[in-house]
Amino acid sequence: MKTNIRWCLSGKTGAACAAAALGMALLLSSTVVLGADKRPSSYSPSVEEPFPAVVTRMQAEKPKIMQRQMDLLQERYDLSDRPAQGVTMSRGKAVQAGVRAKLPAGQTWQSLARMTPEQIAEKGLWPKGFLPLPHPNHPEGGMLFPK
Repeated sequence: MKTNIRWCLSGKTGAACAAAALGMALLLSSTVVLGADKRPSSYSPSVEEPFPAVVTRMQAEKPKIMQRQMDLLQERYDLSDRPAQGVTMSRGKAVQAGVRAKLPAGQTWQSLARMTPEQIAEKGLWPKGFLPLPHPNHPEGGMLFPK
């Protein structure tokens, strides 16, 4: 490892230099984070709450999280039940008719069709229904607990 470090310091580049830097970083971080009295572990030290407490807390917060997500869906999409006549999926489930993404207030598909993509972007008129949805509970690491 000393050879690799001397090679990096001499101005050379390459995989050996990266490996040496990574090795030193891991060595230094393990001695600083772990301390003298702790064993190395893959368990994240940032977890301060026992898992059963997390489950209980998240089950209590779930209705609020789901309501926030439902409000977002209703803002972006027409969620009404309008099945297309004579069209079904396998096992008879109805296929919904029409475009479901809601447009910004005062806009129609025809008015958007007359604009260039640059004009739509400048005016912020891109329908939110075509943007990615955020994860319902991203801050918690994506955990969603059933009822």
